[in-house]
Amino acid sequence: MTNKTPSLDELELIIRLRHSGSLSACADNMGVSAAYISKRLAQVESRLGLKLFHRTTRRLSPTAVGETVLEWGQRVLDSAQDLLDAMSAERSMPRGLLRVCSSSGYGRARVAPALSRLVQTYPELQVQLELLDRRVDLLTEGFHLDIRLGEVVEPDLISRQIARNQRILCASPGYLRAAPPLSTLQDLQLHECLVIRERDQQPGRWVLAGPNGEETVKVQGALSSNNGEVVRQWMLDGHGIGLRSVWDVAPFIRSRKLVRVLPAYSQEANVYAVYPSRLASSARLRVCVEFLTDCLSGRPDAVHART
Repeated sequence: MTNKTPSLDELELIIRLRHSGSLSACADNMGVSAAYISKRLAQVESRLGLKLFHRTTRRLSPTAVGETVLEWGQRVLDSAQDLLDAMSAERSMPRGLLRVCSSSGYGRARVAPALSRLVQTYPELQVQLELLDRRVDLLTEGFHLDIRLGEVVEPDLISRQIARNQRILCASPGYLRAAPPLSTLQDLQLHECLVIRERDQQPGRWVLAGPNGEETVKVQGALSSNNGEVVRQWMLDGHGIGLRSVWDVAPFIRSRKLVRVLPAYSQEANVYAVYPSRLASSARLRVCVEFLTDCLSGRPDAVHART
């Protein structure tokens, strides 16, 4: 009688395919040919007697039964990894794979260097980092950990603050010399504002805390982007006022390439480690979060308020 229970290797393959979204992307990630991945998938589907993915020339999408296999397969792989965690905890050496995501700017500037040190310290860990400037569904997309700026609202996730941060308003000296006077938050409506679609923000609507508590202002401008580094460069180029994290703009404020405006106002955007509740006992995850906390929780970047 044929065994139709998928092996761990087969489960890992189909989950990699789901995350990659295409045969070619999966092949690139694994360092093999697309033809090899296609053949392996066909063998798995044939052995199980199931069609797991709909195929087009560019994309893969799970079938209904494929979604079920993926959901349970992720649990099986996590359970297997938990067993390795339990054994590695006895040896005080965490091991296994961690899939981590973060926003592109913070991920590149702060998270990636910290993860580099992490795997140097714990060489049996494997880390995959993806930088995504959009909301991420950790459960569906198979991430173990999200390093996120701003509020965590999903009830099925665990969050732990690992660093302090706030967003502030700033612009270039050249823009401010030519722009209308700015003394209240509502004056921003008279200015060119550089709008960004952050994970936790509605574009064109800034909510800031100030002397009168929390206030909201609708802003607009000729330029907008979904990438914070692009917006920061536009600020430096003199295109308008941006709302950016202190960690991102502090060096430019210190060098006077940017000026903080309306210094009584700011927006809290602390850094959180976010992960599914089912991973709460994971040794490798705990080690990673504690290590990132040590690396990222230093004193917030100082900025001098200049108007």
